[in-house]
Amino acid sequence: MKLKTTQRLNFVLCVIALLESLLTQCAADNCNWRGSGLNLEAHSGTVEQVRLRCTEGSVEWMYPTQALRVILEPNLSSARHTTVCIKPFRSFSGANIYVERTGELDLLVNEQAGRRERVYCFRADSPQHAAVFLQASPQQDISRRTVGFQYELLSTHSQMPDFQRVAEMEAVCRPCNNTELLMAVCSSDFVARGSIRAVSHELDQQVSQVVVGGARLYRQKNTAFRQDQGSGRWGGRIRTPLQCGVKQGEGDFLFTGTEHFGEVWLGCAPRYKDFVSVYRAARETRANPCEFPLD
Repeated sequence: MKLKTTQRLNFVLCVIALLESLLTQCAADNCNWRGSGLNLEAHSGTVEQVRLRCTEGSVEWMYPTQALRVILEPNLSSARHTTVCIKPFRSFSGANIYVERTGELDLLVNEQAGRRERVYCFRADSPQHAAVFLQASPQQDISRRTVGFQYELLSTHSQMPDFQRVAEMEAVCRPCNNTELLMAVCSSDFVARGSIRAVSHELDQQVSQVVVGGARLYRQKNTAFRQDQGSGRWGGRIRTPLQCGVKQGEGDFLFTGTEHFGEVWLGCAPRYKDFVSVYRAARETRANPCEFPLD
């Protein structure tokens, strides 16, 4: 009886491994990878290799065992990406993530990282190549373990909020000058005109959430702003460092900024009437870097 039970268990495990193998083959593309540690033979010492060629995407490693090496190689001949940022999923558990450098591994994320919901960044040794090494933690039961994270490769000119560096935080909070403002409407991940409906604060993250409503959306990278079907206007939430002290105010603002890991971060945000004055003056002297539709 015990032998039959063992045989059934082995059969179930074999079926799971086969399904996970098929899942891995079907769930990998140039940007994202989803696979299973059950594909590796126990005690084989094999390290699975994954190559991703996008500047952003995700990795999900179910039932982590042994090790996984993720190589990030953006498929852009002119790209100059020098910083890699990783945001673990909330369910992240069962492995540590190391930055692979010449001859050594540096710990970047430990297996408890999912509870803290923070972003981890490191500078890549090569502008077009970076690698991280995932080492599974010894576990008696791996059935409920999932190691997952989003990644982004940032160029030298990209700005990723870093609350560990006060100088950068002060730079984020200061008002934009006219040149920065004109460039922001041309190059930002999102541009929207609207009003501040509310401001809330996340003290543990040192972040403020700005609720924008009644907006006209000029551009957005993904779908952070959503349209109200009744009014046709747009609304969304924008994050900014708590230290900036953003408050609810009357009038229309022009919101610009960047998007990282599905969250939008505030950049330049002048009152709309002030932006119109700056833009018209620049257009008269042909100093505007791009065309922008004024109402």
